[in-house]
Amino acid sequence: MKPAIRIGVVGVGAIAQIAHIPVLSKMRGAQLVALCDNDRPKARSLADRFGVPDVFTDIEDLLEFDELDAVIISTPNHLHEPHVLSALQAGVHVLCERPLALTSRGVERLLSAAQRAERKVAAALNHRFRSDVQALDRFLRGGELGRLTGVRAGHYQVKKSLEGWRHRRAEAGGGAFFEYGLPLLDLALWLADFPEPVRVSAQMERGRGASAVEDSMFVSLECAQGMSLAFDVTWSYVGDEDRWWFEVLASRGNARLAPLRVVKEINGKPMDVSPGGAAARESAFIQSYRAELAHFVAVLREEAEYEIPTEQVMVHRVAEAIYKSADEGKEIRL
Repeated sequence: MKPAIRIGVVGVGAIAQIAHIPVLSKMRGAQLVALCDNDRPKARSLADRFGVPDVFTDIEDLLEFDELDAVIISTPNHLHEPHVLSALQAGVHVLCERPLALTSRGVERLLSAAQRAERKVAAALNHRFRSDVQALDRFLRGGELGRLTGVRAGHYQVKKSLEGWRHRRAEAGGGAFFEYGLPLLDLALWLADFPEPVRVSAQMERGRGASAVEDSMFVSLECAQGMSLAFDVTWSYVGDEDRWWFEVLASRGNARLAPLRVVKEINGKPMDVSPGGAAARESAFIQSYRAELAHFVAVLREEAEYEIPTEQVMVHRVAEAIYKSADEGKEIRL
């Protein structure tokens, strides 16, 4: 029997508390051996709650820990690149919450470092692992809906008082789009099999101050062969609940998520061909993280194929063009 993959979690904020720690603490083939956070009392409390043996307040101390095969990085955005580099240099595999880095050059540096260290680095892109997304992917890759022509997606977060690093561009990388649009962009490009981006136009509403990030963003992205992608995101939505949508348009049908509904043209008429099945026992959010973490562990145990996340360079180059378009108020060709 293969030994369990010994994992440490770096950064014990909301996503680690909601997903990483609870899921990993019960996952077969994995052993959660340490937590690392500069807030030691919080880390110690979580370690005691989930039976994690060790706690550290500095990543360098954690990486000197002999009982470690891999780390999950869930620190603030601007720390992702240096933390991933430190882990790779220490000979440890990495799963990093999005974004891998703040820039496309940063992503390239991480991929080069992983190659030199002969270690695996993965981007945490949980939307790809949702069961409804996996079903949609099968429809698209099987050609059942014909040629994919477009994606329309958005995320409206109800307005609330937020402070800290997420509202400083140098630390966050961006605002509403970096937080909510980047995962939608990645999902759209992934489902479309990463078509070549051609040009982009974007408009944003930015908060006050020179270092402020955007509160909202609308993006229109044209890709090769006339495929069009549109994204509409905000974290200052005045409403009674959050909104999230994702719809794909194709030559012989369409589909939308949450819940998955698929319509296919059959004999000239639209027919609902949505897959059935029992209702999920857990939320799509937790299910996606469980599947993502299980896949990462399977890759490290050599039970699943490892794919180098080179596509993240393209995703970040598109994101950079989006911000350039919004900043300069003009269309950008890629």
